[in-house]
Amino acid sequence: MPTHRTPVNPRRLLIALFSILFAGLTAWVVLFFIDTREEYERQRAMEIENRRRLDEAEQQLQRQETILRRLRTDPAYVEKVIRSKLGYAKPDEWIFRFEE
Repeated sequence: MPTHRTPVNPRRLLIALFSILFAGLTAWVVLFFIDTREEYERQRAMEIENRRRLDEAEQQLQRQETILRRLRTDPAYVEKVIRSKLGYAKPDEWIFRFEE
């Protein structure tokens, strides 16, 4: 049996090769873009959470600075804190404690 071969068209072969190469490169770029976008979203969510935590920490710091300032400058506040936190009383006072 004689074999009959069709001649290979070099132009079609080159177009097919470039098409496959272009499709592979396009798929790689799309996957890279998707991965990069997901990483961006993760980083953005982390930034939002960190900003929220920073705001909370700054508010807590502000409250603590206010308390510290009052402890340094307001004798009535110091007395109130000592009485409430430590249960101190003046010599002529009685303290009643009730269990809850």
